[in-house]
Amino acid sequence: MAASRCGLIGAGIGTSLSPALHEAEGRHHHLGLTYTLFDTGETADLERLLDEADRAGFAGLNITHPFKQQVIKHLDDLSPQARDIGAVNTVVFRDGRRQGHNTDAYGFARSFRSQLPDVATRHVVQLGAGGAGAACAHALRELGAERLTIVDPDGARGAELAGRIGARHERTATPELLAGADGLVNASPIGMHHHPGTPLPAESLHRGLWVADIVYMPLETELLRAARARGLRAIGGTAMCAYQAAAAFELFTGRTPDIARMLLHLSQILERQC
Repeated sequence: MAASRCGLIGAGIGTSLSPALHEAEGRHHHLGLTYTLFDTGETADLERLLDEADRAGFAGLNITHPFKQQVIKHLDDLSPQARDIGAVNTVVFRDGRRQGHNTDAYGFARSFRSQLPDVATRHVVQLGAGGAGAACAHALRELGAERLTIVDPDGARGAELAGRIGARHERTATPELLAGADGLVNASPIGMHHHPGTPLPAESLHRGLWVADIVYMPLETELLRAARARGLRAIGGTAMCAYQAAAAFELFTGRTPDIARMLLHLSQILERQC
């Protein structure tokens, strides 16, 4: 059986389902794949972690909040998409070099097309301009969003992303802003187990608005619950997680994963935890 080592660097990732997801798919491909969590807190010596993983024979590492942008300066090469997005969630060690990729944009786009294929995208409001937000914003442009408003309280970060993709930046999502929107994307960490709550008042969710929350733990965030209580079309982050993981798995192993199998496995794990 071939062996492969990979892992995840991030803060507050102790409950991550990535090990179970990658290792299960690895077994289907007869790989002795192991997936290690490097839960660093909000700060990390990324250079050291990358060096140690490379020396230990890792095929690569996933990168999550809050390091998707910070990691770039420690890499040798970036895929064209990762360079355009300005964020990396997958690092591959190959031929003595560290190659940065972004599978988040692919994951969000595939999830969106499969679950909200016919919604209007004339004006979309997105919450969050971090690494995941940058990927979602680029995906939304590819999905046909004509007008995109990036909401982030970090003025410099929000303005930088908005400027790169021709979007508008606002520090807060006002009721007036949402009133003219077709859809809302939560690409902020608010709603995660370690960042509980809702990123905006439930009263802001108007009839006809669709909602996409990329958080997948918990399975139903407060935002999703509020949206569904109002009869809105709303999707969570489970499918995005499975699609981006499948793309990372292929980069790590060179094997084509069964995305449907990975999505089913992830859904089953999440349902058992509810």
